[in-house]
Amino acid sequence: MKRKTVQLVELITFANEALARTDNEATVGFKEGICTMVEKAMFLADNYNGFRFLDNNQTQPYTMGHVSRQYYFPKDRK
Repeated sequence: MKRKTVQLVELITFANEALARTDNEATVGFKEGICTMVEKAMFLADNYNGFRFLDNNQTQPYTMGHVSRQYYFPKDRK
């Protein structure tokens, strides 16, 4: 089977869009999965650049506010 490489910027863009969702299917568990996936990819690529909460007043762990975030793109983004 042929291998395909996914660009990290594309993955972060997809994750940021998913994490900004507010519909009923975008649950805390759904968003936690997105966070885990994108953070693992960034750490494996040695290109983690942090994130920001979409609402700084709701940052308690295991809440919707904690997983509603936007990841920063790698510093070497072209």
